[in-house]
Amino acid sequence: MKKYIILFRGINVGGKNLLPMKELVPLLENSLFKDVSSYIQSGNLVLKSASEPAEAIARIVLDSFGFSPDIFTLNAAEFATALTHNPYQAFEGKFVHFYFCHHSIELNQEKMAKYLAESEEYLLKGKVFYLHAPDGIGRSKLVANIEACLGQPATGRNLNTANKISTMLVKT
Repeated sequence: MKKYIILFRGINVGGKNLLPMKELVPLLENSLFKDVSSYIQSGNLVLKSASEPAEAIARIVLDSFGFSPDIFTLNAAEFATALTHNPYQAFEGKFVHFYFCHHSIELNQEKMAKYLAESEEYLLKGKVFYLHAPDGIGRSKLVANIEACLGQPATGRNLNTANKISTMLVKT
C-alpha cells in the first residue's frame, strides 16, 4: 500500500459543502483505506491505499454527504518533492502558500501582471505554484484571482499546514 495525501478544495466554507472530518475518517477506514488521519476541517487527509484513491473517496463523499468535491491527490514522494522545491522556506509559514493543481501550469502572464502585488513573489514548478505573500493573502488580488491566473482549479495550503501534513506522513 502507498501513502497518499488528499487535499479537498472548497469544503466547509461558508456553510456549504459540509464535510466533517470526524465522520469522513471512519467511513474511509471502513472502506479500502488504512491509517486514515485528518488535519483541520479544510480537508487534509493522509492515508494508505492499494490504488489511487480519488475516485473511491469522491464516491464515498457523494453517497454519504451528497456532493462531489474537487479532490487533489499526491503520493508521498510527490508531496515531499513539493516541499523540497519550496523556495520560501526561510519565511514565516503563514506567508508562504502552495497551490496544487491537477495539471502542469501555464500561467496567464497578462492576469499575473494585473494582480501580482509588488511585495509578492512566486515560483512555478510543474503542478505547484509557490507564493510568498508577506502582506498576507486576505487582501491579495492575486489570491482572489489565482485560478484565472493558473488556468485551472487549484487548492491552496500554507507552509504551516504543509509541514503538519509532512509530519503526519511520517507517522502513517
